[in-house]
Amino acid sequence: MLESIRVTEKLHWPEQELAKKSVLNAEESLITDSKRSISHLSTGILKDIFTTGTSSYNVLLQSKEEKKHHSQKQPSSTYSKRCRKPSKSPSSSRSKDLRKMKAPVPVMSSGSSIVLPPKPKNKVKRRHFSTLPKPKPQPQLSRSFEKGDDFSGKKFCILTAIKPTNLEKEKLRFFKSDYTYNPQFEYANPSLPSVLAKHSNASDRFLKQSINIMELTLQKYGSYEKFEQATGGSLLSKTRIWSHVRKYMMKEGCMGEIVVHLTEDLLSRASMTVVNGCPTLTINVSTAREHWLEGMLRHEIGTHYFRGINNLQQPWNSWTGRKKHELKPNNPTEEGLASIHSVLFRKDPFLWRAALLYYTVYRASQMSFCELFKDIGKFVKDPNTRWDYCVRAKRGWTDTSQPGCFSKDQVYLDGILQILRYRETIDFHLLTALGKVSYEDVDRLKGLAVIENMRVPHFLQDHGRYMEHLEKIMEVNELTDRELKDLIY
Repeated sequence: MLESIRVTEKLHWPEQELAKKSVLNAEESLITDSKRSISHLSTGILKDIFTTGTSSYNVLLQSKEEKKHHSQKQPSSTYSKRCRKPSKSPSSSRSKDLRKMKAPVPVMSSGSSIVLPPKPKNKVKRRHFSTLPKPKPQPQLSRSFEKGDDFSGKKFCILTAIKPTNLEKEKLRFFKSDYTYNPQFEYANPSLPSVLAKHSNASDRFLKQSINIMELTLQKYGSYEKFEQATGGSLLSKTRIWSHVRKYMMKEGCMGEIVVHLTEDLLSRASMTVVNGCPTLTINVSTAREHWLEGMLRHEIGTHYFRGINNLQQPWNSWTGRKKHELKPNNPTEEGLASIHSVLFRKDPFLWRAALLYYTVYRASQMSFCELFKDIGKFVKDPNTRWDYCVRAKRGWTDTSQPGCFSKDQVYLDGILQILRYRETIDFHLLTALGKVSYEDVDRLKGLAVIENMRVPHFLQDHGRYMEHLEKIMEVNELTDRELKDLIY
């Protein structure tokens, strides 16, 4: 992996639940505030927090198949025992013993996950979730909260439904045809036509900006691969990823709250989801670069996780509450804010990825798969990477010889440009503290919000520095206030 500098955003979905995970344990002194312990929140609450607004619209959320898998007993899984209430089984006595243990055990990297060492024969003290102070009762989120992000109210994950089951087979046929065969995708759980129709309309509102951003990047670096190598730095080993993540969590004061999983089977570079009731950060090790990793952590933890946790305390923490207070959908604000935080402190904060996703979706609405593959070749040379972008834009469709797209990926650039347009008037502290809300609702809601003990990431503490970097993003991507005011009003 480390020998290669080429990035291929691998488009794979694990067929089984991620079995080996660990909690990043905090030192004794770091866990003092009971409000920061969320281990006792129900799976339903946590799933609703992170169902919307994840950076990849991640497909690792529980599908029907995954739920079946979760229901099976996994006696060998340390993670399952750590995140589930012990049942009345032969293993329950061991669970009781674990609850009495206090001292943390060092974690180590093994295989594709950060895992705890095997259980030793002699008793060893370990930190277990139950040793944390019991949190105060948290407000319950309705399972229909998914409507808050324009999803169907039914217990249905569109991202699982649009996952092709014959992806590798069709990729092989496509490559063997010398890129002339239009894949025919099959789906185990076809999405509801009405839901898919919602996400089949592409916009050209920011098409000019998306093309200009990519052309600027290519003018300076020659190719995306060279830009990535020059600004992203080297790929990191699992040990170094663990070290970076641990330091970041200590900086944000959230050690012991989030499970970390390292994998190569992920559509995006990272995702924040809930597995077995635990907030889970999944990192794609094949794209984890030295100078970009902290930006990813600001995206997933500093934005998605903190806004999700803050949302629990607010009057609009359920679908009923959102409707009562007439909240706008949290996207494109959620993904726009997270995407800005990804590039916030980069030397050259080009908005390349958001621009390419926006452009690819728009072209997919007009082109067949083969035409789209050829078209984006002017921006991305690597055929594997091009394949992945085309699949993202065409997912949900069966016959890709026809024009058609899955438009969700346009939300990143859309959100970024809206936030930059109003950056001088947005209270970014409040935007985080109020939870899963649109920037348009902040002023109206601030008088109704619970502000005490809200969690704001460290990089928002210095307002002046934060605003300087927003200006730099504008400058590097050659965006002007006049241009944005003409487009967004």
